[in-house]
Amino acid sequence: MANDNNHKGWPALVGGGLLNIAFGSYYTWSVFVPALEKEFHWTRTQTSLVPTIDMVMLSVMFIVAGVLQNRIGPRAVALIGGLIFSGGLFLASFTESLGMLYLTWGLMVGIGCGFGYLTPLTVGSRWYPNHRGLVNGLAVGLFAAGSGIFGPLAGAVVEHSGWRFCFRLLAGIFFVSTMVGAFMMKEPPVGYRGPAGHAAKKGKPVVLAPDLTTSTVLRQPAFYVLWLAYMMGTTAGSMVISQLVPFGRLAGLDARAAAFAITVGAAGSASGRFLSGWMSDHFGRVRTVAAILVTSAIATPSLYVLQHEIAAFYVFLFFVYYCYGTQLAVYPALSGDFWGTRYLATNYGALMLAWGFAGVTGPQLGSRVFQATGSYEYAFFGAAALALAGLALLATVKTPTHEPVPAGAPAMAGR
Repeated sequence: MANDNNHKGWPALVGGGLLNIAFGSYYTWSVFVPALEKEFHWTRTQTSLVPTIDMVMLSVMFIVAGVLQNRIGPRAVALIGGLIFSGGLFLASFTESLGMLYLTWGLMVGIGCGFGYLTPLTVGSRWYPNHRGLVNGLAVGLFAAGSGIFGPLAGAVVEHSGWRFCFRLLAGIFFVSTMVGAFMMKEPPVGYRGPAGHAAKKGKPVVLAPDLTTSTVLRQPAFYVLWLAYMMGTTAGSMVISQLVPFGRLAGLDARAAAFAITVGAAGSASGRFLSGWMSDHFGRVRTVAAILVTSAIATPSLYVLQHEIAAFYVFLFFVYYCYGTQLAVYPALSGDFWGTRYLATNYGALMLAWGFAGVTGPQLGSRVFQATGSYEYAFFGAAALALAGLALLATVKTPTHEPVPAGAPAMAGR
């Protein structure tokens, strides 16, 4: 049996970082919206369908990739994701119609993200089964950081060289990054036990969730309550992400300031994913999400009301993204708490469909309200109401109790 203190999982964390920084760059989509709408005379509703397709395909393909990973391994799944993702970006540079854009930046980029997003979460959780919140937070935090790194770069390249050249440049960078990251994805050996967790270090019993199959999970009422809360809670973030640069321009930001808003948002999302993932290890998953939903219900309408105050704009934008990022870090760990880690890929994949649904409701809520009223007011206040509804649902959920095991005997990866 491998040593409990074995830290050989760090290459998987590094590889996951390379993958997620690349895949997370799809959040930079709004940088390209003004240039595409100007050249092709497309409407905001038409361009907003691209991030909707991305998020739906990511969440659906997460489940497909989970099934494939059990058969061909995480490295092969990550390679497939990197090839499809970078290929989609490259082909998008030849866009002449909405159909071509939906097929490439929408369908292909979304499929690639779904395959690539899976492996850092599941592989990292198996190398560090007693630090799932922290490891998941790190993985999805780097996913958010991708837009912060490449958003300003993309904005500058589009301004000086055009969006077609920018798509090709990013495709080349991400091809290299994802191929290197994929080759670092490796499962822990059979019998491996991760480093001791917070409870074990304090001599407390470690609580292990039984490994429930996805078919069993889908028969539990708690799954559907969590699904709805997840969907409602992430709608605000998905709406703001899809409309950020156009909304910023309406608020009076110039092109560079609006592009910088992507960096601020990425910092907020990455901070929420990392810090709240760590906090959930110590204070509980459900409590962490509940606190974030309250914050989201305050920050989202405040962002709209104070949009013309540049400092307030950036501050509340940071918190909207922080709340959004937190949920993407905590829900994967919460899935492990409720239903175990062995079937995490498909169990969380089913739960993650809620995030995909938010990817439909959020962008469409923002774009359709804007098309109908010329303002985002009702969209921002509506998103806050959804966060409060999610909070009410979450109040009915309690983390199930499981049999404790002696301190010093942490969970076995891939039980």
